[in-house]
Amino acid sequence: MGALISIVIALVVAAVVLLIVDRLNLGLSVDGFGSAIIAALVIAIVGGIVLWLLGFLGITIGGGLLGAIVYLVVAAVILLISDRFLSGLSVSGFGGAIIAAIAIGVVIWLVGWLLGLLGISF
Repeated sequence: MGALISIVIALVVAAVVLLIVDRLNLGLSVDGFGSAIIAALVIAIVGGIVLWLLGFLGITIGGGLLGAIVYLVVAAVILLISDRFLSGLSVSGFGGAIIAAIAIGVVIWLVGWLLGLLGISF
């Protein structure tokens, strides 16, 4: 049950971040909260598949700065791929995708860190 709650929290946080990036006109636009939730879900699914495929091919994303850069590029590509499947999501190029990927990653990390301080695993 805890894993399900973590997934729901991550989806809501990612959707809110997508809406914030949309409002800041940083190269990504979402039609509304419903589209943002669906976009967050599709991004998570496509991201999981891409990371699984990379692992299956023996390409591992390590830690550190290089791992973070590779993960951000993969996340940006996932946003660009998701743009093709969702009518409510529009990404204007790789720059908008990388900014959105950074914003989502930072905010989810902050929420996880804050919930960890409160003793809630995320």
